[in-house]
Amino acid sequence: MAVYSTDQGRLCSTCNHAIKDCQCRAEKIPTGAAGEVRVHREIKGRSGKPVSIIRGLTLPKGELKQLCKTLKRACGVGGSIIGQDILIQGDQRHKILELLTATGIDASLGGG
Repeated sequence: MAVYSTDQGRLCSTCNHAIKDCQCRAEKIPTGAAGEVRVHREIKGRSGKPVSIIRGLTLPKGELKQLCKTLKRACGVGGSIIGQDILIQGDQRHKILELLTATGIDASLGGG
Protein backbone atom coordinates (compact mmCIF):
# COMPACT_ATOMS: atom_id res chain seq x y z
CA MET A 1 0.00 0.00 0.00
CA ALA A 2 1.36 3.41 -0.94
CA VAL A 3 1.61 6.19 1.61
CA TYR A 4 1.11 9.83 0.63
CA SER A 5 3.62 12.48 1.64
CA THR A 6 3.05 16.18 0.95
CA ASP A 7 6.78 16.56 0.39
CA GLN A 8 7.39 13.83 -2.19
CA GLY A 9 3.94 12.58 -3.24
CA ARG A 10 3.06 8.89 -3.02
CA LEU A 11 5.67 6.75 -1.26
CA CYS A 12 6.38 3.04 -1.70
CA SER A 13 5.67 1.19 1.54
CA THR A 14 8.56 -1.24 0.89
CA CYS A 15 11.54 0.99 0.05
CA ASN A 16 10.07 4.37 1.22
CA HIS A 17 11.02 6.18 -2.02
CA ALA A 18 8.62 8.21 -4.13
CA ILE A 19 6.72 5.73 -6.32
CA LYS A 20 8.10 7.26 -9.51
CA ASP A 21 11.65 6.71 -8.10
CA CYS A 22 10.85 3.36 -6.45
CA GLN A 23 13.90 1.10 -6.17
CA CYS A 24 12.08 -2.18 -5.55
CA ARG A 25 9.14 -1.75 -7.99
CA ALA A 26 6.97 -3.58 -5.44
CA GLU A 27 4.08 -1.24 -6.19
CA LYS A 28 2.79 -0.38 -9.63
CA ILE A 29 3.00 3.23 -10.71
CA PRO A 30 -0.57 4.55 -10.61
CA THR A 31 -2.12 5.77 -13.86
CA GLY A 32 -3.55 8.88 -12.23
CA ALA A 33 -4.03 10.69 -8.96
CA ALA A 34 -7.05 8.54 -8.13
CA GLY A 35 -5.74 5.69 -10.26
CA GLU A 36 -7.99 6.59 -13.16
CA VAL A 37 -7.42 7.88 -16.65
CA ARG A 38 -10.30 9.96 -18.01
CA VAL A 39 -11.05 11.01 -21.58
CA HIS A 40 -12.83 14.39 -21.69
CA ARG A 41 -14.38 16.47 -24.47
CA GLU A 42 -13.82 20.21 -24.27
CA ILE A 43 -14.74 23.18 -26.48
CA LYS A 44 -14.21 26.11 -24.13
CA GLY A 45 -11.67 28.62 -25.45
CA ARG A 46 -11.35 26.89 -28.80
CA SER A 47 -13.87 28.81 -30.92
CA GLY A 48 -16.44 26.03 -30.54
CA LYS A 49 -14.15 23.34 -31.95
CA PRO A 50 -14.05 20.20 -29.80
CA VAL A 51 -10.92 18.45 -28.57
CA SER A 52 -10.56 15.18 -26.69
CA ILE A 53 -8.34 15.46 -23.62
CA ILE A 54 -6.79 12.45 -21.89
CA ARG A 55 -6.14 13.29 -18.24
CA GLY A 56 -4.63 11.26 -15.43
CA LEU A 57 -1.71 9.69 -17.27
CA THR A 58 1.52 9.40 -15.28
CA LEU A 59 3.76 8.05 -18.01
CA PRO A 60 7.37 9.08 -18.59
CA LYS A 61 7.85 11.80 -21.21
CA GLY A 62 9.04 9.41 -23.94
CA GLU A 63 6.13 7.00 -23.49
CA LEU A 64 3.68 9.92 -23.40
CA LYS A 65 5.02 11.20 -26.73
CA GLN A 66 4.78 7.73 -28.27
CA LEU A 67 1.19 7.29 -27.03
CA CYS A 68 0.24 10.71 -28.42
CA LYS A 69 1.75 9.81 -31.79
CA THR A 70 -0.13 6.49 -31.86
CA LEU A 71 -3.44 8.16 -31.00
CA LYS A 72 -3.00 10.88 -33.63
CA ARG A 73 -2.27 8.31 -36.34
CA ALA A 74 -5.18 6.07 -35.37
CA CYS A 75 -7.64 8.98 -35.29
CA GLY A 76 -6.21 10.68 -38.39
CA VAL A 77 -6.04 14.08 -36.70
CA GLY A 78 -3.55 16.37 -34.99
CA GLY A 79 -2.82 16.63 -31.32
CA SER A 80 -0.34 17.76 -28.70
CA ILE A 81 0.89 17.23 -25.17
CA ILE A 82 0.35 19.87 -22.49
CA GLY A 83 1.92 18.89 -19.19
CA GLN A 84 0.74 15.31 -18.58
CA ASP A 85 -2.43 15.72 -20.68
CA ILE A 86 -2.79 14.62 -24.29
CA LEU A 87 -5.01 16.74 -26.57
CA ILE A 88 -6.44 15.16 -29.72
CA GLN A 89 -8.39 17.29 -32.22
CA GLY A 90 -12.09 16.57 -32.59
CA ASP A 91 -14.48 14.46 -30.55
CA GLN A 92 -12.57 11.17 -30.72
CA ARG A 93 -13.43 9.90 -27.22
CA HIS A 94 -14.81 6.49 -28.14
CA LYS A 95 -11.98 5.68 -30.54
CA ILE A 96 -9.43 6.82 -27.93
CA LEU A 97 -11.05 4.62 -25.26
CA GLU A 98 -10.79 1.58 -27.53
CA LEU A 99 -7.13 2.31 -28.27
CA LEU A 100 -6.24 2.90 -24.62
CA THR A 101 -7.87 -0.34 -23.46
CA ALA A 102 -6.09 -2.20 -26.28
CA THR A 103 -2.76 -0.90 -24.95
CA GLY A 104 -3.61 -1.96 -21.40
CA ILE A 105 -4.53 1.44 -19.94
CA ASP A 106 -7.77 1.36 -17.94
CA ALA A 107 -9.66 4.50 -19.03
CA SER A 108 -13.20 5.82 -18.85
CA LEU A 109 -15.21 8.78 -20.12
CA GLY A 110 -14.89 11.92 -18.03
CA GLY A 111 -17.51 14.55 -17.42
CA GLY A 112 -21.28 14.24 -17.44
